[in-house]
Amino acid sequence: MTDRVRRVSGGQVVYAELKRRILSLDLPPGRRLFEPELSQQLQVSRTPLREALRLLLAEDLLEQLPTGGMVVRSLSAQEIDELYTVRASLEGLMAGEAAERMTEEAVEALSLLVARNQKLVEFADDAMNAGHDFHLKIAQISAHGWAARLHEQVDGQMARYRAFTNQSQSRRTAALHEHEAILEALIARDSARARHLAETHVLGARDTALAAIGERLP
Repeated sequence: MTDRVRRVSGGQVVYAELKRRILSLDLPPGRRLFEPELSQQLQVSRTPLREALRLLLAEDLLEQLPTGGMVVRSLSAQEIDELYTVRASLEGLMAGEAAERMTEEAVEALSLLVARNQKLVEFADDAMNAGHDFHLKIAQISAHGWAARLHEQVDGQMARYRAFTNQSQSRRTAALHEHEAILEALIARDSARARHLAETHVLGARDTALAAIGERLP
């Protein structure tokens, strides 16, 4: 951990660091967590560590073992299917709403994000982040409170799977073209088309993630 993180105490800081490691797969699925080891690594006492573990357990990022220990939750094809299907509906709803709320500022902001995506399409992590920012901006423009809150919750759970949708250049290029088409629909204020394209885009990412995760599962 950095010096800044070490200086701050409390379960929330430990929680944030452990969550980062889980979502980035630095703590891989199925990894058994040992409190003494984590306490030493993070340079914290057992009290904030246990608080953090309880929070991660409540978020379904950890699983409780019958013996009382905890493991990082395994990757699941069923979970991918459920998360992406829910997200597709939310993304479609928000894209449709955003199309009706487009302003010159919104057009400029989304166009800059797509341009960034175009420049970074050959780089897996950068392209993934650029595309993710595009979706988050649409959520903001939509101004749909409940959809945005639910989207944030689903988005957090999907972080472990997002990299699987972006591994091949062909998929990154396809995703970029899909973003460009969504942007065109938004600029045209075509709510129905924006909704359809956003849903189709997320379902395409789901299929890619399912194929990728299938190679990792027994």
